[in-house]
Amino acid sequence: MAKKFNDLIWIAIDIGTTKICVIVSRGLTPEQAEVLGVGQAPSDGLRRGVVVDIAKTVQSIRAAIAEAQLMSGISIESAVIGISGAHIHSRNSVGAVPILRGEVRPTDITNVINAAQAVSVAQGQQILHVLPQFYTVDDEYNIADPLGMSGVRLEVQVHIISGSVASVQNLIKCCQMAGVTVTDIVLEPLGSAAAVLSQDEKELGVGILDIGGGTSDFAIYRQGTIRHTKIIPIAGQLLTSDLAIGLSATLKDAERVKREYGIVHLSALHDDLSIDVEMVHGGQSRDIYALDIIRILQPRAQEIIEFVAQEIDRYQLRSNMRAGLVLTGGSALLQGLPMLAKELLNIPVRVGMPKASSDLPEVLKHPRYATSYGLILYEIQKRKDLNILKDGQGPLAKQLFTRMKSWVADFF
Repeated sequence: MAKKFNDLIWIAIDIGTTKICVIVSRGLTPEQAEVLGVGQAPSDGLRRGVVVDIAKTVQSIRAAIAEAQLMSGISIESAVIGISGAHIHSRNSVGAVPILRGEVRPTDITNVINAAQAVSVAQGQQILHVLPQFYTVDDEYNIADPLGMSGVRLEVQVHIISGSVASVQNLIKCCQMAGVTVTDIVLEPLGSAAAVLSQDEKELGVGILDIGGGTSDFAIYRQGTIRHTKIIPIAGQLLTSDLAIGLSATLKDAERVKREYGIVHLSALHDDLSIDVEMVHGGQSRDIYALDIIRILQPRAQEIIEFVAQEIDRYQLRSNMRAGLVLTGGSALLQGLPMLAKELLNIPVRVGMPKASSDLPEVLKHPRYATSYGLILYEIQKRKDLNILKDGQGPLAKQLFTRMKSWVADFF
């Protein structure tokens, strides 16, 4: 007998470059979850989303799991994990098949998706996601779900995301060594979007930029589906490093200064405060000023936004961003960043917080946890789609779910 939503426990592990975050939740409705426990630990074994030290990564995962178990009172044995990193690649692909019996059936949809994903990938890469964007039945274009429609030819455009086999295997291995079975792997921008984007924004066309510790994840949605993804290898750790070098400060104090006083645009400067900073040599300290912080951080923040601008221009994506750009991730709260992005991109820009009920723990009400909480919401939405499937409203969710469930086995 299938469990009801309020009986299901959802567990997600966000394995980031700067932190490991574990969230334990219980489903309340097909759109909402109650967070039962949160655990986090510094991430010492990853660089730009890729495992570089298995022992340290396992230790960090275990520490975050122990904290989440203590808070929730639930033993964590399996979880969905997020994945990002410079090894992630994406592309759009088109497939077409004849409609065998004059009316689109589940087998036709399966066949056309298989045709679209029959593309070559680089050596050492494997397909992670095959996400349908829209269908065409004969001359009827831009169809969300073609099931039951009459015609002779079915086409689909899909967004294909691939990743390094070795990188995924290492993430799964770290979780297994920490005592957790990986049940699903989700590209982190999909989780971030689930947490901070509204359905209206996804329909009209919106970009999301998640500036994490090791990478900045850029994605575009339009008409409710993902249209473009790009992993940018410039993010918060480089901002911290720039501060440490520019101020001759310790990395720990540079991170503190970035979080408490980080400014990247003159419009956000109200008072040129004097800030005490611990020097890297001899444990001494000195005073620096907000203008010094702007001088150091603005070029790097501008580099990230200009990378996005180049991506938009290269693939002619501006028409897909009518609702603008949403910034999230740990560095999204840098003072003046929305203004800087608005000036460089000439589109509306806002900061995205995880959207949830009022009982969301205070620690999660921050762009830094958009991906962590979004992984839970993404999985809940997938289960909702499966329930719709059981009501006879379409085979698409089941096909995608089955494909996703097979990733972990495929990588081994």
